[in-house]
Amino acid sequence: MLARPGLDAQEALVCTMVLVAAADGGISDREIGVMSELVQTMPVFEHFSTRQLEIATDTTVSLLREDDGLKHATRLIRDALEPRLRETAYALACEVAAAGRLASQPSLEMLQFVKDELGLDPLAAAAIERAARARHQHV
Repeated sequence: MLARPGLDAQEALVCTMVLVAAADGGISDREIGVMSELVQTMPVFEHFSTRQLEIATDTTVSLLREDDGLKHATRLIRDALEPRLRETAYALACEVAAAGRLASQPSLEMLQFVKDELGLDPLAAAAIERAARARHQHV
């Protein structure tokens, strides 16, 4: 349960990544590694610590255990993110999904759910998805 009524923008970005990572029933070490790397390297996470990542992840997992937790989480994400950061949230979620060699069907369905809940422009979302796939190609 949240000690305060909402999430800040960085927590909402983490929450979005966790939704996709947890979609298939658990969060893998690889997904945790990708989320940690993104938090350490992306400008949007400047001044956001690994400890804050752990707290935001735990908060999201707790939210998902609530009745209607997924809807609650997406409402908190929408409320915390201005429109330009909603695309960032989706891009981060795509990075987590693309980090595995094959994204699971539940992860792909969660990406679709997140895209719909954030009200993203379909062309922008397609470009974000394509870029994530391109960055994670193997020879």
